[in-house]
Amino acid sequence: MDWITIISTTVKSAIGVETVLYALAAIGINIHFGYTGLLNFGQAAFMGVAGYGLAVTVSVLGLPFWLGIAVGIVGAVLLALLLGAPTLRLRADYLAIVTIAAAEIVRLVFRSVKFRDVFGGSDGLRGFSDGFYALNPFPEGEYGIGWFTFNHRLLWIMLVGWVLVGLSCGIVYLLMSSPWGRVLKAIREDEDAVRSLGKNVFSYKMQSLILGGVIGSLGGFIYGLAYASVQPDVFGTETTFFAYTIVILGGAARVLGPVIGSMIFWVLLVLVNGVLSEAVQAGYIPFMTSIQVGPVRYILVGLGLILLLIFRPQGIFGDKREIAFDVR
Repeated sequence: MDWITIISTTVKSAIGVETVLYALAAIGINIHFGYTGLLNFGQAAFMGVAGYGLAVTVSVLGLPFWLGIAVGIVGAVLLALLLGAPTLRLRADYLAIVTIAAAEIVRLVFRSVKFRDVFGGSDGLRGFSDGFYALNPFPEGEYGIGWFTFNHRLLWIMLVGWVLVGLSCGIVYLLMSSPWGRVLKAIREDEDAVRSLGKNVFSYKMQSLILGGVIGSLGGFIYGLAYASVQPDVFGTETTFFAYTIVILGGAARVLGPVIGSMIFWVLLVLVNGVLSEAVQAGYIPFMTSIQVGPVRYILVGLGLILLLIFRPQGIFGDKREIAFDVR
């Protein structure tokens, strides 16, 4: 077995693009679920709207890159308003139903044949990342030491991504340490008590939904720019469920919980995939084929997460009190 390859790919995955974009999505989910008690199962829709907002603006309309970023963010805000207006005055489960349905509707609209000229259908869109990489300060080449190297394009997107993660964590820390953040946590615990104190619960929930959606939408930008394309099926419901898994793994209502959870999640996936793939090729697992490695790795990682939920449901750094919120 090639342990050098296994270890190198595993270590790289801890700071890779997937870790960054899912960390951003999970930070948004943490604002919704961890701090406010909102069950948003449509985070993938916020990511998709942002990614496609950038792609359509640049590659279809031929407008500047920065305008595409603005369009994506505005699209995420409008989506939050559209989803939150009819549901946030009701029980938490109504938001869950609406958001998971809306995310699937958004995905199907993006991949529909009728709007193929705009969104590219199931093939998605390309050719919108040149403006971003034109800002790359790193000359063409490889950077790093030994096997721990990255090319100039990957290094640039990782740098921007981790800066966004750091800024997002800083914003969350400052906001949740403020009176505004304490109101959100009070809503999570008992929104009727908060309402009795004269606070506009609907307004605070809407602000939380918008903030978490916008931060999550940054993950959509990172995906589109890293792979120089957007494709509708990438923004399926499993993306949102991965983000929830990451939040629970790291610990809900913890500033760094989503970041560490994302790192652990992808390290586990890549490590298990690498070990199984090498073991199958070496003939150590004769009853398994290379095609079965992908599903089996999810089974094993899922089993580990189930055991974590049984013995430590609050996550690695969480508190049990943070996952017991009011669902009335």
